Amino acid sequence: MEKLFKLSENNTNVKTEVLAGLTTFMTMAYIVALNPNLLTGFDVGSPLWNGVFLATCLASGIGTICMAFLANKPFAMAPGMGLNSFFAVVVGNIVAITGTSYVVSFQAALCIILIEGVIFLILSVLNVREKIVEAIPLGIRLGIAPSIGLMLMNIGFGSNVGIYDESGNPNYIMSGFFGALTPSFLKNSMGASSYAIMVLTVITVFIGLFAIIVLAHHGVKGAVLLGMLIASVVYWLGDIILGINPFASLADASFVPPFADMASTTLFKFDFATLFQIGWFAVVTLVVTFCIIDMFDTIGTLVGTASRAGMVDDKGKMPNMKEALTSDAIGTICGSVTGTSTVTTFIESASGVEAGGRTGLTALVTGIVFLLCMFLAPIAAIIPAAATSSALIYVGILMLSGLKRIDFEDISQTVPVFIMLLAMPISSSIGHGIGLALISYAVIKVFTGKAKEVSVLTYVLAAIFLLKFFLVV
Repeated sequence: MEKLFKLSENNTNVKTEVLAGLTTFMTMAYIVALNPNLLTGFDVGSPLWNGVFLATCLASGIGTICMAFLANKPFAMAPGMGLNSFFAVVVGNIVAITGTSYVVSFQAALCIILIEGVIFLILSVLNVREKIVEAIPLGIRLGIAPSIGLMLMNIGFGSNVGIYDESGNPNYIMSGFFGALTPSFLKNSMGASSYAIMVLTVITVFIGLFAIIVLAHHGVKGAVLLGMLIASVVYWLGDIILGINPFASLADASFVPPFADMASTTLFKFDFATLFQIGWFAVVTLVVTFCIIDMFDTIGTLVGTASRAGMVDDKGKMPNMKEALTSDAIGTICGSVTGTSTVTTFIESASGVEAGGRTGLTALVTGIVFLLCMFLAPIAAIIPAAATSSALIYVGILMLSGLKRIDFEDISQTVPVFIMLLAMPISSSIGHGIGLALISYAVIKVFTGKAKEVSVLTYVLAAIFLLKFFLVV
């Protein structure tokens, strides 16, 4: 392990790396079931759902293990949130245009992911993606980590935990519980049973958060993981008190991977003929859109998380960036081959970094657990979302510390960074946040007489995002 991952050089050890890997997995285990739900319209148990489930485990595991050995970084990969929803919309549009079945249209859309992955692999090998990273001004790069921190906090208090009322409408911790006029009003609108679960969720999140803070303060190794376990126990006990069996899903759970379903629906199932029925221009537009979103989501996650872990130099550059981006491209190609949408580096990797993860051993552990999920998915499914929220909020708070490195006397840094701080959590897109920051940076430099300080590639990136935001095709 020492020779493979250079543990001593990175001031870490096997125990810390293993705990960090498990912590990362627990904060992103939700993707194992959520991704197939989103990509198949919640058609749970169907051959396509089973195929996407296995593809999620395989692509996440293989991509993350590539990150471990190629880049020696503690970052995990999985099908990207947002990108999977967009993929599902694309599949629906292909169905409407071609009149084919959802499965056939799904197989056509996988061709887009394959093309994207191959393009990214070529760009990574040729160092083009690394040059794009370097074209992002230092001030913006320094602001990416705090922006991701706010995004993590927004996810933790928001979309990560949705409690459905008796009418089937979702309610979230910050907007639903703390945003309610009075507790009585919320109870009446949600219904007594749903309100009780909401109260349990809020209590669990804060117990988990404060447990992590106290444990970390006392220097306890694996504080994030232990805090999540404490939160899980609290939630399970609360469920029992409310008359709910938190382990009911294990009773009829299957631990046998449905490989036959994957082979028949998603494995190497590329349908280029159906894809090009929507027109070559539409295909090119979709490939470019997926490339832009994924490229800057990945770059933002790598730069932001690496900054928090102290893995960047004074110029904001991360060693082995090329290898990390190559691993990301390999993960996407694996996703297309097995049957899922774009695989990207997950911001939840920050939780493993905060748990002490500094090398590829952290990623290796996470990747192995993802592969094991093909057999142990029902166990991963019982981790309460409230427990993962505790970790996401804690990590988000810590990532805000990066703001102290911003030069607030320089308006060309301050404005783009604060636009990015707002844009990432509100738009739920790391890439779009970076895009708005680049545009504002370029505009400010031009109209303050400092246009020559901006590189040509930075202007090009700003122009691409302007087209992305405003061009109607």
